[in-house]
Amino acid sequence: MSATTYAAPGPAATSTRGPQRETVVAAEGLSKVYGLSDRQAAKALAAADPAGAVAAAGGYLGAHDVSFSVQRGEVFVIMGLSGSGKSTVLRMVNRLNEPTAGRLLVEGQDVTRLPADRLRALRNDTISMVFQHFSLFPHRTVRDNAAYGLKVRGVARAERRERADAALERVGLGDRGDKLPHELSGGMRQRVGLARALAVDPPVLLMDEPFSALDPLIRRDMQDLLMQLQVEDGRTILFVTHDLNEAMRLGDRVMVMRQGRVVQCASGPEIVAHPADDYVSEFVADVDRARVLTAADLLRAPLLTLSRGDRPADALRRLGDNEANGAFVVDDDGRLLGVVTDARLVEAVRREAGDLTGALWDDYHAVAPDDLVGDFMHLAGRQVVPVTVVDDAGRLLGVVPRATILSSLSHARPADAAPVPEVARA
Repeated sequence: MSATTYAAPGPAATSTRGPQRETVVAAEGLSKVYGLSDRQAAKALAAADPAGAVAAAGGYLGAHDVSFSVQRGEVFVIMGLSGSGKSTVLRMVNRLNEPTAGRLLVEGQDVTRLPADRLRALRNDTISMVFQHFSLFPHRTVRDNAAYGLKVRGVARAERRERADAALERVGLGDRGDKLPHELSGGMRQRVGLARALAVDPPVLLMDEPFSALDPLIRRDMQDLLMQLQVEDGRTILFVTHDLNEAMRLGDRVMVMRQGRVVQCASGPEIVAHPADDYVSEFVADVDRARVLTAADLLRAPLLTLSRGDRPADALRRLGDNEANGAFVVDDDGRLLGVVTDARLVEAVRREAGDLTGALWDDYHAVAPDDLVGDFMHLAGRQVVPVTVVDDAGRLLGVVPRATILSSLSHARPADAAPVPEVARA
């Protein structure tokens, strides 16, 4: 097989990880105006400058023209600074905040049009919420707090206890059911809040900065717990945070908001690698790229590939033409057989070998497409070929050159860049 040239992959498309799934939550043009009548709000939203018109009328535009969709089993993160509108949007999903304009579909139902009884049923059967400040009843035991959502739903006492204990066991509090909230640490109290949501087994879980009040180590533990539970349950989660590293770690996709509007919605690696504008670029300047970007994000075409049946002299000439010291050898299906180097090819020529079989070598580092850069970057530059990316079948997908790794990790905040502005209003 002659040398093969592959087209280098371009920027990743905006998508979730994995195949397309059923849409569970869909927002279309959602807006929320505070402090104005419906008539005043509608008039202001129709103005050329809605935010200015709302402010001039004495109101506040919490969110404007927000559209997104969340697929079944997806962790969808909404993030932004204080006042960006992220919690406003989350609370419109279950109508804790009444939308001023737009549509919000949950499991095909337009939440904005549901009467009170059907809205209660939606909250009881479909959506649960975990709040930032635990929201536990101080006079109830941990078990009774975990069972409260079931009690509201009219579940019998024996079943409530059984399901609450099972939920507490899942969050690591199986032996704390008889304790009161004040007897637990902050991290444990947040676990109770999570257990309360899990006990009702909702298809959709809303989480409003649930870990922001915790110290860093406990926060990391709670993130680990949530990721473990998500592997087991595959629940649809809308998660609000202002912490970029948390968003990148947890989210299948991340929606970045600023001043009530959506700035970018994409996977974490795409946002880091291809920010939509200067605001997002500034926002992600300090993120730990090595723990966000994967081999697939930095994938490049291999400089040269050869076939086992190629003559060593021809292969050596191709190395020279490409100014390379080594090349990959693949079979007809693209599976990686090994690498050859100029030194081994010279030896094969001297032996008058008819093909590359005797020159094959396994001196390369293979990684999977979803391996994090931080887990393999120390391997770059140690072999004659770059870090090698292969799929589960052993097919060569591409390489991650050392220069590409260094370039991707060196995108620091420009010295003359203005700081990301904080918004005073929460």
